[in-house]
Amino acid sequence: MEEGGKKSKLIIIIVAATVALIIAGAAYYFLMDDNDPMPMTEGEAILQQEQASVRTGTAMYVVMPRPFVFNVPGADRDRLVEIKVQLMMRGSDNVEQTRMHIPLIEGSLLKIFSTANADDLVTEAGKVAIRDSALKAVQKTMQNISGNLTVEEVLFTGFVMQ
Repeated sequence: MEEGGKKSKLIIIIVAATVALIIAGAAYYFLMDDNDPMPMTEGEAILQQEQASVRTGTAMYVVMPRPFVFNVPGADRDRLVEIKVQLMMRGSDNVEQTRMHIPLIEGSLLKIFSTANADDLVTEAGKVAIRDSALKAVQKTMQNISGNLTVEEVLFTGFVMQ
């Protein structure tokens, strides 16, 4: 009888240890931050700091003074597009920088919009892609002028395609 009792205690201990290891492994998996597996380079760290500094403060908007009206080629026919744009940023300094350089920003946006294709702009993915390209172009322009990204989002407040 004593031999059977030792075996059952041993089995209970082994099962408890196995459960404890599984729980510890699950806790490690869910609690450890594995989003950053590789260390950042100095350039990546600076870019991350700039992006973080852009995202602090109350959101402010600068309305582009005129809608962008342009023709885009399509498979069936050319189409006329009108896009109304607002730029979102944080901080009054960034608003002033942006307002000061609206003509240069308009030029950057026109360059991006001129590469569009009507077949792409019909889809939601095409609109998102051109908006993302516009954001990158505006941020690059502002980075060259002011030394920071300034603009956080490019928003299409009106989009008409005929």
